Amino acid sequence: MALCDYLIRVFFKNCKKYARGNRGTGKSGLIIIDRPGQEILESTAMKVTHRWVEARFFMGLPAQGRRIAGRHAVVMFMKELPEIVRASLFFNNLDAAHLQSHIHISEDTDVLRHRLGESGLVGFVANGALLPRASGVDPGPLAGDHAVRFQSPGSLQTEIILPNQGPVMGMGIPKGVTLIVGGGYHGKSTLLDALELGIYNHIPKDGREQVISLPRTVKIRAADGRNITQTDISPFINNLPFEIDTRLFSTQNASGSTSQAANISEALEAGARVLLLDEDTSATNFMIRDHRMQQLVAKDREPITPYVDNVRQLYEEKGVSTVLVMGGSGDYFSVAHQVIQMTSYVPEDVTHKAHHIAAAHATGRRTEGGHKFGELKKRKPIPDGFNPYHGKHRLKISAPRIDEILFGKTLIDIGDVDQIVHMSQTRGISHAIHYAVRYMDGKRTLKEVVDQVITDIDDNSLDILTPYITGDVARFRGFELAAAINRMRTLTMAKTD
Repeated sequence: MALCDYLIRVFFKNCKKYARGNRGTGKSGLIIIDRPGQEILESTAMKVTHRWVEARFFMGLPAQGRRIAGRHAVVMFMKELPEIVRASLFFNNLDAAHLQSHIHISEDTDVLRHRLGESGLVGFVANGALLPRASGVDPGPLAGDHAVRFQSPGSLQTEIILPNQGPVMGMGIPKGVTLIVGGGYHGKSTLLDALELGIYNHIPKDGREQVISLPRTVKIRAADGRNITQTDISPFINNLPFEIDTRLFSTQNASGSTSQAANISEALEAGARVLLLDEDTSATNFMIRDHRMQQLVAKDREPITPYVDNVRQLYEEKGVSTVLVMGGSGDYFSVAHQVIQMTSYVPEDVTHKAHHIAAAHATGRRTEGGHKFGELKKRKPIPDGFNPYHGKHRLKISAPRIDEILFGKTLIDIGDVDQIVHMSQTRGISHAIHYAVRYMDGKRTLKEVVDQVITDIDDNSLDILTPYITGDVARFRGFELAAAINRMRTLTMAKTD
């Protein structure tokens, strides 16, 4: 995968170097391959076997309106394309040291992620990592004097031996409930954002090459207005007015708290083992209900059980860890296993101090919710509502944007699914929804359906998702596929007892 990713990057650079482009109208004269980002992804744009190398790219055949520009086509096919191929796909013309580094870093990342679980950790941030990004639209590393390198607190420092780099030191985040605190603009969310994308391998010099999360780590946020279909949100929301059943809750216009409850339930249903939450993108009444509000609004009139009363149950009963950014409430001090304070992007282990404060300054709030988290109902999707056709025979599956999927006449908004990093992943998910329908027999659970799709991709490559060869589909996780299906407004589930 790392080799293919490197070749895609070289091919992309050489397309810019050797192809003139803009010869005629529209995309005439363009030669381009799917543009990679900061993450190393499995992609259909490049394939390498023991026998051959295959690059899949786009060529805009030159034309002036409806008139073919034949001479430009000759230049593209006979001069520019051979130059691009020669410079990109022959080993003697590549920078061998850069290629080796690209592969070794990716290999070390895979080993590091594998050893997290063995070490009882859910996350790792290497000393010297550069977490801040250049800007909100530039995912590259921040440059200049304000770029603070990460340094682990001594109490959380961990050493892991890697096959190529050897020993690497950094902050290990243990299983359980981890609280990230600190003042505004001091790096709390930046640390969480880095862990959020720690599910991917990163390119050399990205700064986050050795910021690692477990594969089953899911970012959770509120998403006003999203669709929910028969999701069990009863551990978080219960006793709604008019006796609405929250074990089979449905709405086409969820509130912030309801959407966040559904996002957690659906992530757990899909097999999540680590949840990442940030107070900035969470519903306040879902996260906390303080003593004063409990005094004013009695529990029998408040259907929401705040997350502070569920977070330890999730870990102790389900083994699901939480990493949570919280800068505005100390009520989480008493339920956190470890507390990390960020000050000017420098972390400090303040667990003992936070626990001392919690013991010395009781909040007076009463724990809400039940004695156990309980079991979530498993849902079983059926094919009804999965119509990919726009018109009688016109198959319409596309990804207009990274956060939107058009499936037939149904527009799926996945803007709150934060761990999608590339348009080609969204494109792959759109086709995977159609592929998944073959397993929706009303007997398989949604997780079983999604897991079968991922297994088929593992066994046969991403090419099985599309009816034709394409170079613009990238690998995604089952969590993002399940999230897209859950957000379909036409989703239908089999009836349950």
